[in-house]
Formats: sequence, structure tokens, C-alpha cells
Amino acid sequence: MDLFPNVAKFLVGGCVIVGVTYLARSVDPKYGGILAAAPVMTTLAFIFTRAETSPATTQALVLSSLYFAIPSLIFLLALFLLLDRFPFLPSLGGAYAIWIGCVLALNRILYPA
Repeated sequence: MDLFPNVAKFLVGGCVIVGVTYLARSVDPKYGGILAAAPVMTTLAFIFTRAETSPATTQALVLSSLYFAIPSLIFLLALFLLLDRFPFLPSLGGAYAIWIGCVLALNRILYPA
């Protein structure tokens, strides 16, 4: 296993997280949200996957990403609504519980055993 590609992936991902945090804290949370919602990480995953696998695998990844974007939207809505009622960590935990439930349900619907 080549160490460099994995280190490069780690650094790129970290740079995006630092960018989101910096924009939200120092510039405007709106711009941090734009970067967080931008398909930067997804695009990078597609690029790295295509570099390491076949076009068919990359295409399947794109389709799965499209399907599983739905639970991510539900996660964000749940987190937004829970933050009005609970502290941050319980809200985050609740939103993740809802997200995993949606992922499992969607996986069962799309890929029955």
C-alpha cells in the first residue's frame, strides 16, 4: 500500500475542515456552510476512486452517493430542529441516530437481501 496517496487524502480532507471552521468563525457562518455543503469531499472521493479503480466502480459510487444524500439532508434538518430543544451534543447524537436509521432503511429498500 502506498503511503503517499493516503496521506494526501488525509491532508486534503483536513484542509476542507479547517476551511469550513475558519470561514464560519472568522468570515461568516454562511460561507462556512457553503463550503461544508459543497461537493468538494465527494468530488475528491470520486477522483481518488477513479484513479484507483474502474469507471464502473466510480459510476456505482456516484449513484450510491446520490441515493445516500437523502439521509444527509434529513440529518441536517433533524440537527437544526433538535438544536432548538436540546444542547449540542444530545442534538448531534439524536441527528446521527436519525441519520443511521434513514441509511439502514434506504439500504434495505435499494439493496434488499
